[in-house]
Amino acid sequence: MNLDQLQRIRRWHAAHRSSHPVECQAWDAMLTLWVIGWVGWVPACILGSFWSLPVLVAAMSAPSLYAAWRLKAHRLGRLRCDWVGDFPR
Repeated sequence: MNLDQLQRIRRWHAAHRSSHPVECQAWDAMLTLWVIGWVGWVPACILGSFWSLPVLVAAMSAPSLYAAWRLKAHRLGRLRCDWVGDFPR
């Protein structure tokens, strides 16, 4: 997932914050994990905490995994995802 895709989803969430508060909070959590992953790998390498690198890599891919999960659930009809139109397949 590139920054343009992240920005498009974020714009949708910002425009629909009052009507979809839980989805907005879930997306904010994914972005928080993404930032933690990118910021945390340098100190983890410097301090020799190599055990944390797989966790940080998973955190870096949290928004992509979340979006993929939402799109799959939307296609299967299990979950309605209104921002699908804004997200390239």
